Amino acid sequence: MRRIAGFFLTLVAGSALAVESVMPLDDVAVDVFDKESLRRGAVTYANYCQGCHSLKHLRYSRMAHDLKLEEGVLERDFLRGQAKLQDSMLSAMHAADAERWFGVAPPDLSLIARSRHPDWIYSYLRGFYLDPSRPNGVDNAFFRQVAMPDVFASLQGAQRPVIKKGGGVEAIVGLKHVNQGALPPEEFDGMVADLVNFLVYAAEPAQLDRLRIGKYVIVVLIVLAFVLYRLKQEYWKDIA
Repeated sequence: MRRIAGFFLTLVAGSALAVESVMPLDDVAVDVFDKESLRRGAVTYANYCQGCHSLKHLRYSRMAHDLKLEEGVLERDFLRGQAKLQDSMLSAMHAADAERWFGVAPPDLSLIARSRHPDWIYSYLRGFYLDPSRPNGVDNAFFRQVAMPDVFASLQGAQRPVIKKGGGVEAIVGLKHVNQGALPPEEFDGMVADLVNFLVYAAEPAQLDRLRIGKYVIVVLIVLAFVLYRLKQEYWKDIA
């Protein structure tokens, strides 16, 4: 209970400080029917996120079916260690170890795209900047005093905050690269967008069926409404 309370206190404190930032959220295009994007995002999650964060509500088998993953790709990129096809996508890190290293256990990401807007997740993942006063050497423009390290630092490159002072208040108005990462900015942004797209899918895998079937249901309802309207006209024709 104390661990959960500690996490939410950290979340509330970080959110309160993030209000002081005047940086707008960046827009990200989400399309859960883009299977290539989902596959790329899934690989990014497995390589950079799953070490700490689980997706306990998503099974490897469901992901493999929805994303049309070949067996060889699944075994190479996802089924590591003792993981099996029917298992949930869990992190190998123990919560006690994570709390000792980071001060708080990393949250499960199954529903992150429902509790946070995709634009916020996209901005947050690209919003780390150098801060020597923090334990991990970084802070985040959208989640101040964040406990998470910058896992994409080698790909994005280091950033420093652009601070504007006025009325005795300092506010972060932007971020500026200190050095270039391994990926060009456009390619890095695309990688993060794919990851966000995958997290949106992971929050509700059934939406692939719901959205696909939904348009046909609407068409059927429109046709049914038209038939019922004509039937009503026939019934009331003689009465009128």
